[in-house]
Amino acid sequence: MSSGPSSLMMTGRTTCPGSGASTSARTGRTEARLGPMSPTSVSCCTGTPKHSPDPQPVTRPPPALSCPLAWHPDSPIKYHPVSPSSCCLFLPPSAPERGGASRALSSLRPSQVPRATWLLLLGPQSPYLPQPSGPSTAMNDQLLPVLLLLLLLGASGPQGQEPEGPSGELSEELPGEEVPKEDGVLVLSHHTLSLALQEHAALLVEFYAPWCGHCQALAPEYSKAAALLAAESAAVTLAKVDGPAEPELTEEFDVTQYPTLKFFRDGSRTNPEEYTGPQKAEGIVEWLRRRVGPSATRLEDEEGVQALMDAGDVVVIGFFQDLQDEDVLTFLALAREVLDMTFGLTDQSQLFQKFGITKDTVVLFKKFDEGRADFPVDEDLGLDLGDLSRFLVTHSMHLVTEFNRQTSPKIFAARILNHLLLFVNQTLASHRELLAGFREAAPPFRGQVLFVVVDVAADNDHVLQYFGLEADEAPTLRLINVETTKKYAPAGEGPVTAASVAAFCHAVLHGEVKPYLLSQELPPDWDQRPVKTLVAKNFEQVAFDENKNVFVKFYAPWCSHCKEMAPAWEALAERYKDHEDITIAELDATVNELEAFTIHGFPTLKFFPAGPDRKVIEYRSTRDLETFSKFLDSGGELPEEEPEEEPEEEPEAPFLEPLANSTVAPKEEL
Repeated sequence: MSSGPSSLMMTGRTTCPGSGASTSARTGRTEARLGPMSPTSVSCCTGTPKHSPDPQPVTRPPPALSCPLAWHPDSPIKYHPVSPSSCCLFLPPSAPERGGASRALSSLRPSQVPRATWLLLLGPQSPYLPQPSGPSTAMNDQLLPVLLLLLLLGASGPQGQEPEGPSGELSEELPGEEVPKEDGVLVLSHHTLSLALQEHAALLVEFYAPWCGHCQALAPEYSKAAALLAAESAAVTLAKVDGPAEPELTEEFDVTQYPTLKFFRDGSRTNPEEYTGPQKAEGIVEWLRRRVGPSATRLEDEEGVQALMDAGDVVVIGFFQDLQDEDVLTFLALAREVLDMTFGLTDQSQLFQKFGITKDTVVLFKKFDEGRADFPVDEDLGLDLGDLSRFLVTHSMHLVTEFNRQTSPKIFAARILNHLLLFVNQTLASHRELLAGFREAAPPFRGQVLFVVVDVAADNDHVLQYFGLEADEAPTLRLINVETTKKYAPAGEGPVTAASVAAFCHAVLHGEVKPYLLSQELPPDWDQRPVKTLVAKNFEQVAFDENKNVFVKFYAPWCSHCKEMAPAWEALAERYKDHEDITIAELDATVNELEAFTIHGFPTLKFFPAGPDRKVIEYRSTRDLETFSKFLDSGGELPEEEPEEEPEEEPEAPFLEPLANSTVAPKEEL
């Protein structure tokens, strides 16, 4: 080692603290104390300093520099900014012996200073003064303890924040460590999460699994969202964590299924917000915009209102006489969540007058149907979040909505239980003429019945199948309650007019029409295999046979869980095929409906014991041959020592495809 000054380089990231004071420089929150009444601290210039002669030991800041020296006349350590991006710490030989260096270094965090290079210069007094002669081993003796201290410094928390946890706890980031990116998304681990939180005030983190199909579907949308946010310089960053590879993080943040997305604010890793938005890029971006920016635009004049109304088909404006009122907080909270509407608010009296409003009111403006719907705020009870939400959903829907891939998510999110469907062939003029009468009947039923048009000439075969219809049966009406899945058909197929549509709706709502049940035709060989085939038409006769114990699987042809258990079900039927009092059967519940009960998930397994009481026992244990056998041998009960577990089911979905932009995202269990 040479006899000249030695240097070590470290980098940091924050803004320049600015000018110093008479006894210590302003450096954010960093301050080193060399002893009682002997403070010093670090100063860094990110602006260009004016050049000055080589500095000598000083007792006051030289005026030639744009950022003063951090100094104290009694301090053995001097700091000096030497370039626009460098700061020096000068260590005299006496400093280690007096303990001043260790005390200064223990509180100095180089990562607090942005884009600055720190040079720790080891020398007798200052690198600008003549150096004493002496063996190089003396320099090594001084360098070793400082190197150890610097390693500790690199582990301390950046950004002027104390590391979370007990005092003195050190985070795992190393000095200068950078978080890798993949397709514009930060790739985090338990080593780099804290660093990312400290560098990004708003951070959305996806916990994913490489084998998860839903995660794979989300990946391109997530990367696209990152690109959209970067293009608009949004103050929010996207990141991801490989959950199976980072069990500490999945446990810390209670991740139980993939993908799970959590939104972190202001560097805090406690209580992140669960992501509740859609899984399309535009939806992800809008969800984040509503959190890092205002969820509603404040309107001051008619021009502002008009500009907002021009921006979207559905615009919601809150007219509040006092913007400090609690009702405004309720309004803004809803605006954060409802991403497909644009929100504004105002307290301007001239706007109240312009729109004929005399009290606090939320107004929904739309470019279709009635054009406007008002929701007055209850003067005694205030603004109820649930009531306002239902109002907005109800009135943002078109009076008549055509069913397709784009509209189906909104149809089922509308929380209107009764759906009236008009099946027509839109390629035929005679069918298109029926739409006017259908629309005319709709207004009195807004909020009670959702009017939907299904084009049988489009890709809607699954809807026809769900209702047991053929395309050539159009035009025809069907009404379904999506909660009970009961279906209704008009008695006697007459012409579709406004009057006949209204009469049919009234009859169903008043309980004057019985639901109809779907059934396949009974196949002639239904009882020739070990697993018997049931349809709605023979179900009662077989399942409630007083002389038989009947075990039935209710399945859907597309259900993956049903397919997985099929071999065990076949093996069970083979095992008991010679038992005269036991029947193993199956029923396709997507095309067969029963009056006795409704099937809500697949597979559903029910046991019908022999006897006159029509008893029904639902099987809820593991789906394997041996457990099935124990259940049958015990007459529909499992032994006490047998632990029962809830098997997975796939929910029934009335006549819709998977929701591509649903806010209830598909997930896979860990």
